[in-house]
Amino acid sequence: MTVWLVVAVVGAATIAFKAAGPLLLGRRHLPDQVAGLVALLAPVLLAALVVTQTVGGDNRLVLDARLVGVGAGAAAIAARAPLPAVVVAAAAATAVTRLLT
Repeated sequence: MTVWLVVAVVGAATIAFKAAGPLLLGRRHLPDQVAGLVALLAPVLLAALVVTQTVGGDNRLVLDARLVGVGAGAAAIAARAPLPAVVVAAAAATAVTRLLT
């Protein structure tokens, strides 16, 4: 029950934050430096989430099959593979690593 309460609270907070910008700024535009910073927030937060979920463990660094899967996915993205191929490559690399270890 508490998990769903947290999900609801985070969802409500997200909606409030998204609504606060237009309400507080009105027709004013952000300065160029601030707009550049805001544009970088989403990719940086996503990268932090990926790293945390990949190598994070119980208060320690965990290097396991997940890291191999992320590496394979990154290599597929660097090779400009389509998204389904990236997902399949990452899943296959993770599965093979788990099979062998």
